[in-house]
Order: sequence, then structure tokens, then C-alpha cells
Amino acid sequence: MGNVGDIERITQNRVVKLFKEKLDYTYLGNREERLNNRNIEEALLTSYLTKNGYSRTLITKALYELGVAANNYNESLYTNNKNVYKLLRYGVQIKAEAGENFEPVQLIDWQNPEKNDFAIAEEVTILGNHEKRPDIVLYVNGIALGVLELKRSIVSIGDGIRQSIVNQRKEFIESFFSTVQFVFAGNDTEGLRYGPIKTNEKFFLKWKEDEQDDSLLQLDKYLVKICSKQRFLEIIYDFVLFDGGFKKLPRAHQYFAIKAAQEHVRRREGGIIWHTQGSGKSIIMVLLARWILENNPNARVAIITDRDELDKQIERVFNDVGEPIKRTTSGRDLMAQLAEAKPRLLCSLVHKFGKKNVDNFEEFIKELESRPVQAAGELFLFVDECHRTQSGRLNRTMKAMLPGAVFIGFTGTPLLKKDKQTSLEVFGKYIHTYKFNEGVEDKVILDLVYEARDIDQKISSPDRIDGWFDSKTRGLNDFQKSELKKKWGTCNRQAKRIWLNLELAKKPAECLEYILVHEMVHLLERNHNDRFIALITGYMPKWRFYRDELNRLPVTHVDWRSS
Repeated sequence: MGNVGDIERITQNRVVKLFKEKLDYTYLGNREERLNNRNIEEALLTSYLTKNGYSRTLITKALYELGVAANNYNESLYTNNKNVYKLLRYGVQIKAEAGENFEPVQLIDWQNPEKNDFAIAEEVTILGNHEKRPDIVLYVNGIALGVLELKRSIVSIGDGIRQSIVNQRKEFIESFFSTVQFVFAGNDTEGLRYGPIKTNEKFFLKWKEDEQDDSLLQLDKYLVKICSKQRFLEIIYDFVLFDGGFKKLPRAHQYFAIKAAQEHVRRREGGIIWHTQGSGKSIIMVLLARWILENNPNARVAIITDRDELDKQIERVFNDVGEPIKRTTSGRDLMAQLAEAKPRLLCSLVHKFGKKNVDNFEEFIKELESRPVQAAGELFLFVDECHRTQSGRLNRTMKAMLPGAVFIGFTGTPLLKKDKQTSLEVFGKYIHTYKFNEGVEDKVILDLVYEARDIDQKISSPDRIDGWFDSKTRGLNDFQKSELKKKWGTCNRQAKRIWLNLELAKKPAECLEYILVHEMVHLLERNHNDRFIALITGYMPKWRFYRDELNRLPVTHVDWRSS
């Protein structure tokens, strides 16, 4: 292991050795003095295609088409990168001769990673409007797919990220990045960060896997994880999205959720993906749906939500990433679409499975089970916000109508104990979980924050407030009314602020923590309902003990048992 403070050259030497010896990449050498370095090394790509049996004519035309896509100076880097990605993923469609059929030239063998030529070069001097020299470039079959900037231990990893961002500007070497799928930055103290082209510094990602393994420096460990031949190509092929002008790569929790879901799909087994709100469940839906449809020609995917705005959002998300989806307009339309082989991807409201004015629901279910809908193909149903419908009649109706469908539930809300058994019956076991505290720790979502301070307030009409309070407490004596005016804390959901009673400073720290959690959960849920209980239990399992402890303390306060 290296020492903190190693100069950048020592770190780079170690990383080059890692790629050569542990990852089995061919070393192309130091290219600082080499002229005409490019993101498409035609000699290397020609050699690979020749080994795979393509004729000289097809190779020449494929190189030309790839070069045109990568170097269209009338388009943005995003558009050029997107066009190159399509050629990499689907192959270059070429006619060897006029009148002949198109023939795909596959630039990368995605199914057999070891059959590709993986290589690295260091100090790759690129001539542009201003000369730049990336530390390490990763090539597959002569095509630059990754760029890595390294910094010494005492220099922030952010410097490496910003260096790559600058390199992508028009006035520097923007065109070199038209083929690049991964932009890496790293050092020995902060580890590794990654992102796609045109990504702001704050959106660079950190991988997380086998956290107990400290046999390598974090930088080396995660380069091995991400840049292994199989995973490097897998992420590029299955996990890249071009989303309305932004290119996206997966976070670690999204990658592992989809990998786990793929195994469930192969077994035709349902389950629940429980990822905290704001952690990117819609991206998981898109990537998983695309994978299912591409790998099973008989598959069809339906995204089911329980709110019209969510239904519209799903339609917009899929269309933005280039995955056309049919949004059904009515229950009859839904049934008609399911009976046809196409569209293969559709979305609907869960309520369209229902039926109004059912006097005997059990008889209704039996009738549906005796005459299920004859859905075309192998149907996979993604149920969004499944915690809101899992124990209701609508899911039973869906199961009765579509007994052969595989149900995959998505939720960001902790499931209540009373619903747990129903959840298992409807969806199956958990496929993958990613909880609130993990999202905060990974900086995927923001933590709940609080601010304790006294605020001078001016009440314009105290008489009206007193009158309202008196009307609401009619029947209570003066002592009881006084007690109701005393609380340990309160919050304003609209302003997202919390105020605390200074008397809490005299109480045990755990009691203060309980009040903070209690009030912060109120920012998510106004009422003391089942969802409130589930949330506070998820964040602080022993909250009832601290609530009772606080109630026993000899200071005037409102009794929190009723809360």
C-alpha cells in the first residue's frame, strides 16, 4: 500500500501496474511525445475487426461512419457522444455494395468481454485548440472509453474532476470525449469518483461495495471493481442512459438493485425494491424494463401507479430516455392493450383494474379468477409506491385478472408490520433495499436538518388567537389549558424549520434526540398516523422508551403518549 503524500507519479505507476497485472489490460506505453493521438485508434480497431472476420470494405466503411459520428463539429458533445454510443451498442449498419442488404459491424463483443482488446496508455497528449494530456486513457478495441485523472494524496480529488471538465470544453479537447463513457478521477486518500461526460463536479459518483475489504487502497479497490473487463462493458451496455440532454451512469445501489432484480426475473419471481425517496427509483424502472424487453422477446412490461401525476411522470421519464411507452386512457383501453402483442411497454393507473359498486367482493374475485384476462406475452408488472396499494382490493383484483404476471413492487416508505405479510403474499420477498440513512451517508439525498433558536415574533391579533384557543379547549379547566400551551418542540413544515424548548438542555441527550427525530419526521408526515409511526421507528427504533422517559421528568410539558 502507498503512503499518504506519495507524489502523483508514484500513484500513477502503481495504477498502471494494477491495470496491467490485475486487470490484464495491454500497456500501450507513455504517449506524451507520440503524435496524432486520437480517441479512435484506427490501426487497433482495424486489427480487432479483421480478427473477427470482417472484410476490408466493411471495416473501411465502419471506420468512416464511426469517425463522422465522433467528429461532427456542428453538433454538441452530448449529441456526438450519444450517436457514437448507438454505434458501439448496436453496431454500424453497412452495405458492402450498392443493392446489398445492410450488415452490422459490431465494434465491441458485448457478450464475450474477454474476446475484446483492452488496453491503457498514459500521458496521452491530445492536440486541440489547447494541448491537453490525460493521465490514463482506457481503450477497448482501439476506442477510448475511459479517461482517468490522478492526483497526489494531498491534492483534492476535485482538482482531477475539474481538470476533466475543463478538458471537455470546445476551446480544449472536447472532441476527444465523444467516445468516452467513463470519466474517472482519483487519489490515494479520497479514493475514486466517476461520471459520464458533461457532468458537474457535485454529481460525480462514488462506488460502494465490499466495504469490509481494506486489502487495497480505495482508489485501487474500486478501479478493480468497475474496470474489470466484464463489469466495465456491462455497465456501458446495460446501465447508460441519455436522459433529455443529460448522460447518466448508475450509482452503486442502482446497479446492485437491478442485478438482484435480473435474477428474480430469470426465475419469474416477484419481490420488492425498497429504496428511500429521492434515490432514483425511476431510473431503476427504466433500466430494468429495458433489460427485460431486450433479453426476453416474449416479455411485456406495465408500470402501474396510483396517482395521475405519477402516471404522467412515468410516461415522461421513459420518453425522455428514448423508450416509447403507451399510456392507457381507460380500463377498457388497458384490457385491450394487454390482449395485443404490442405495445410491449405501457403504463396505467392501478384504479383502472377496479370495478365500482361491487356488493360481494369475494364473489367478484372468484369470477375474475375463473375468467382471467388473456394477456399476450410474458407480463411483468412494476407497481410504483406499492406500500399505498399492497393491502387493498386493487392488488387482489390485479392478481386475479393477471395470474401469470410477475409483480415487482417499488417503494421508498418503510412498510408497516401489519402490512408485511400482505406484502410478501402480493410481491414476494425484498429484492434490494437502500434506506434513508444510507442515502444520506452516500450524499444521494439530503439529511433532515434542524435549527434551534429563539425568534422574536409580533402577533398582530392576540385576541383572535386567544379566542380560537378558548373555543378549541372549551370544557377544560385552567390548568389543563396551561398544559396544552407547553411543548418540547414544534415544526413548520412549509418553512422546513424546527423550534425547540430550551428546557431540553436540562434533559438527557437521548431525549433531545427523540424530540429532534419526532419533529423532523413531521416534516415528512404531518399527522400521527401509521406512516408517521413507521418512519420514526425506522430512524429511531427505541423512540417509545425515550418518549416515556421524557414524560416522567419533572418539568411541565405536554404528554407525548398521545402523539
